[in-house]
Order: sequence, then structure tokens, then C-alpha cells
Amino acid sequence: MKKLIRLIYIPAILICISFVSYAQEEVAITLITNAKIFDGVNEKLIDGDILIENNLIKQVGASIKAPQGATVIDATGKTIIPGLIDVHWHMALAELPMTFVLSGDAYEVGIRSTIASPKTLMRGFTTVRDMGGNVFSLKKLIDEGLVVGPRILPSGPMISQTGGHFDYRLPNQIPDRTGNMTYWEEVGMTAIADGVPDVRKRTREAFMLGASQIKIAGGGGVASSYDPIDVRQYSYEEMKAIVDVANSYNSYVGAHIFTDDAVQTAVKAGIKSIEHGMLIGRETLQMMKDNDVWLSTQPILNDEDADKFPNPESNRKFEEVTKGTDDVYQLAKKIGVNMAFGTDLFMGAENAAKQGKLLAKLTRWLTPYEALKMATSENARMMELSGPRHPYKEGPLGVVKEGAYADLIIVDGNPLENLDLVADPDKNFLVIMKDGKVYKNLLN
Repeated sequence: MKKLIRLIYIPAILICISFVSYAQEEVAITLITNAKIFDGVNEKLIDGDILIENNLIKQVGASIKAPQGATVIDATGKTIIPGLIDVHWHMALAELPMTFVLSGDAYEVGIRSTIASPKTLMRGFTTVRDMGGNVFSLKKLIDEGLVVGPRILPSGPMISQTGGHFDYRLPNQIPDRTGNMTYWEEVGMTAIADGVPDVRKRTREAFMLGASQIKIAGGGGVASSYDPIDVRQYSYEEMKAIVDVANSYNSYVGAHIFTDDAVQTAVKAGIKSIEHGMLIGRETLQMMKDNDVWLSTQPILNDEDADKFPNPESNRKFEEVTKGTDDVYQLAKKIGVNMAFGTDLFMGAENAAKQGKLLAKLTRWLTPYEALKMATSENARMMELSGPRHPYKEGPLGVVKEGAYADLIIVDGNPLENLDLVADPDKNFLVIMKDGKVYKNLLN
């Protein structure tokens, strides 16, 4: 009997040992040496090494000894920054032409967004807050490693009132029969909702689908044809109902708005993120600061990179909005409003490729340090408003420190001295790492 026990016990021990050995072999270790490190928070660079174990930063310090089996990357003369974050991105729309609203379908959205996804990551944007569109499957496949792309905090369908910024119907489709849904609503790109019961329902549906936060149209827009910029969309009661649902999910609401009246209504209703806001003034910005509301605006100007729309009215509205870009950045900085960086680029691959160039444009109002901090740790801080709906909780984002996600970029040069380096990631980003995995390496 004892012999039988030994015969069973010894193979069992060997199997256990082999499992432990296999688990140890599966630990991926990378050591980046001799770097100058921007930690995402402090302006002074740190001289040292970064040890990465699997997807997290295990140690930041001087002269770290390379563990056995570690992949070593020598970053001598280079600068390491956290992976960049874009808090106003549309993964589903980034490379879609404007005509897709009329002639495209969900398959086109899926294919084009899958093509655009690795390009976004190769520009150094390791995380995006997606502000509208059905990207839930894309996020799932990226997280599973089946598609290359950035982390995504999805908002899901963009919620709009009838005739609002996300109502893509044509005049000959109006009036609509009660209860009818447009094609883009049926596939989860948009949600048209009017009245308190309806906006509550649509908001709950967005969270059911997996939204990290909610995106609504609280005012008129540029790309849309039938809603003037000055129009406030949604009543206080409707906005408050949407916020109440978001609060019940321990998350928040971001609102597309440009003007004072609409922003003030949104702030009173409890909305925590104002998207765009180029036409708001001092009183409104002070109100936002007093209520701890974020300004998620974009460095969009009527310059050589100006959007060109197929209809003259959108081009006129674009000129109107961009006249306020200078003022809102200067005033918000002076007042001390929490500011986040996003790009809102869409309508084709050429436009989406300007993501880093827009970040570099922040030096018109901010120092390179202020801009990089905004695009890393400040953006990460803003995304924490999603609370338990935030899908990436294993470590902090946007920083280089022990326990943080290993989302890192090795830059050929110092972007704290020359932020234009981020405008040409193909040339200047030598290494791009997300979640501890190297997706680009021109050093080894």
C-alpha cells in the first residue's frame, strides 16, 4: 500500500513542479536601462532604469540588475515617457469618410476601425477614451490580444435629442413614427432620446452594453447639418436624469457643448466633462472650476490642418468655433480649470494621422511639460471619474512608477524641450510598449 502511495505521490509532485516551472517561464521580464525618465507628473527627468514584469512596472531606480532571462533595452541618450492618452477619440469614426452616414454600414465601421486601431497605437497613444460609437467588440478583441490597438474606455452610443448633434436623419425622414429606430441606433452608434423616461432608458442601455462613461450632445455641432451652434440641447431635467443614471452606476457624463448657456445648464445638472467648449467665457469657466468640472477641449484652429466639410454650413460653423480656441485655452489656464487633452479627429486616415501633431500644437498655450503632463497623468486622472466602470484597474495609467501599467514610449530626443517630436512618431518614437508588450522597437 505504501509503495502504491509513493507511485501516485511522486508523479503528482513532478506534475506540480512542472506547472510551477511553466508558470515561472511565462513571466515576461524587460529591463530598460540608462534612460532619462519623464514620470508623467514631475518636470525633472529621472536618470535610471525601469524593470517590467509582465504588464506592470516592478521597479524604477538606478543600476537595476537584469534578472535572468530578462530582455534588456538600452535607452542611453533617449527619453522615456508614459504612453500617451487621448480623451476625445472616436475609434469607430477615425478613418470613416463623412459619406458613411448615408452609404456605410456596421461592417464598414468594424473593418475600418480595426484597420485604424494599430495605427493609433503606433502613434504612441496607448489609451483612448472613446467618446461615441459602438467599439465594444473592438475593445474586447484588443484586450484579448486578437487585434492590436490602444486600451479603450468606451462611451457607447452617442445620446442626442431629436434634431440634435447625433441625429443623422434627413429632413425627408421627418416626422418619424414613435418608437422607430434609425439604422445607426440599431447598431449601437447613436441613441435618439427625448424626455426624462427615454433618456434614462437609453443611458441604462449604454451601461448595459459596457460603457465606462456616457456621452451626450448638450448643444449644437459643426459636422452635423441641422443643429446651429447656439442651440442648447436637452433641458435641465433631461440632463439631470442622465446624470442620475450615471451616478447610480458610479460613473459620469461628458457633454458635447460649445456655448455658455448650454455649459451652465450642464454644470447645474451635474455633468463632469465638457467636450469642446471653445465659445465659453470667464463666468462659465469659473463655474466649472468651482464645481470640479473638466474641460476636455482640443487645439483645433482654422489653419493648414482645418477640417473641410462637404457642406458650406459646417465649414461656416467650424470657422465660428475655432475663433474661440485661443481664448478658452488662455482663460482656462488662468482660472485653473482642470483641462484634458483630446483630438476628436475623424473623417479619414489622413486626418486621424494628425493625432500627435495636435498634441504638439498645445505649446501655443502651454509649456511642453504642461502639455505632456496633460496628455498622460492628467488625462488618466480625469478617466478615474469612471470609478468602478473603469476597465483597467490593475495599476495606474499615465505615469512611470512602481505598480503602474507598463505603457511606455522611448523617444529619440527630449519632448520636454521639443514637443514637436511627438508630431512625427514614425521617426521619433523608437520603442512603443503597451501592457508590457513591445509593439515597436528600433533600438534592438
